Amino acid sequence: MSWLERRTPADLPPRSRFGIDEATRQGARAIVEDVVARGDQALREHGARLDGLAAGAALILEQDELRRALDETEPAIRGLLERTAARIARFSAAQRDALRPIDVVIEGGRAGHTVAPVARAGCYAPGGRYPLPSSVLMTAVTAQVAGVEHIVVATPRPSPLMLAAAAIGGASRVMPLGGAQAIAALAFGTETIEPVDVIVGPGNRWVTAAKQLVAGQVGIDMLAGPSELLVLADGHADPATIAADLLAQAEHDADAMPVLVTTAPELVDAVEAALTRQLEGLPTRSVAEPALQRGYAVVCGSLERAVAVCDALAPEHLQLSVTRPAELLPRLRHYGAAFLGEGSAEVLGDYGAGPNHVLPTAGGARFGGGLSVLDFSRVRTWMTLDGSPEALVRDAAALARLEGLEGHARAAERRTAPSAARHPRREVRTWVRCAP
Repeated sequence: MSWLERRTPADLPPRSRFGIDEATRQGARAIVEDVVARGDQALREHGARLDGLAAGAALILEQDELRRALDETEPAIRGLLERTAARIARFSAAQRDALRPIDVVIEGGRAGHTVAPVARAGCYAPGGRYPLPSSVLMTAVTAQVAGVEHIVVATPRPSPLMLAAAAIGGASRVMPLGGAQAIAALAFGTETIEPVDVIVGPGNRWVTAAKQLVAGQVGIDMLAGPSELLVLADGHADPATIAADLLAQAEHDADAMPVLVTTAPELVDAVEAALTRQLEGLPTRSVAEPALQRGYAVVCGSLERAVAVCDALAPEHLQLSVTRPAELLPRLRHYGAAFLGEGSAEVLGDYGAGPNHVLPTAGGARFGGGLSVLDFSRVRTWMTLDGSPEALVRDAAALARLEGLEGHARAAERRTAPSAARHPRREVRTWVRCAP
């Protein structure tokens, strides 16, 4: 059976649009506006309808409950979560340390910037078919390393495993809700939920639509669509390994996008055969098959053409199954995360080698990158002038007048006016009343 549709470099499909249809957009808006208007009551009603929230159940799970779940976690699983968290934390700390305060000389004084974390962050973790403790760790650990004081993890129907991951990740609380209702509560707050400053994390189309609606009220990391993997392979690549990578991506979601771009036409047939073999007995076959049928293969006449195809698609994950991946990487411009060589499996990145797995999709790699400590940080500038250099004042005033802002120009020029003009002497008048 042929799994991957054959396409040419001139016949690439249009980029997806984050998977948000108009019905979802309008439905998410209605939920967000309802939560804003009615607070906890609306949150409970939508939570009961969509998340299975029990009547009277807590809208917030406090740290003692997270700690209890962690203490009751099987030691082997706890150790696995803690090792993964440590790897994520090491990489996040290196990113944090790469952005430092600066203090530089400018005309007439000094200027610089400071780097400060946001105070409160909301970390969304999907809780649909499978609980995703890896997403809890990827978001919460990164926020903790950035220095965020208050971290709320939102996830529907949280299992003890998810609560344990939240405890390891440094979460302050867990909100057992998902979808647009969770995003609305995080962004605007309710009687029980305090609003946050930034919301991050992957989710379904309802989560993505709600994040788009609240952006500006809070910061968001990105708008996520269906997950993507592009394998760029030459004739030396192993078909069975490529098939395994494509299947790992396909089992995420029926809307996932597995893509093969290759300079070796014969490789496509070999990968197809490997896919057929590996699908036998795969427990997630019912999800993986429709995703494979959405995917496609592109045969290119040269490596240069293959690079151009990759850049046009700007994939979330880019697996470089070529003989010299390190030499090829500088020629590629648009990707969320790159995995160099067949040994550097994308799934190892997904499961905590260090770099974050929350990545831009649907062409978002053209203008953004993966989740990092920067998403939880604010770069704030400062300036101090010992005096006001005449050239700087003159240019500022001239620019202000070009824009028709005379008040700006006068405020600038006042800095070089003579002291007496800036601080005029007050005239004191006295009077004497004489009796008639």
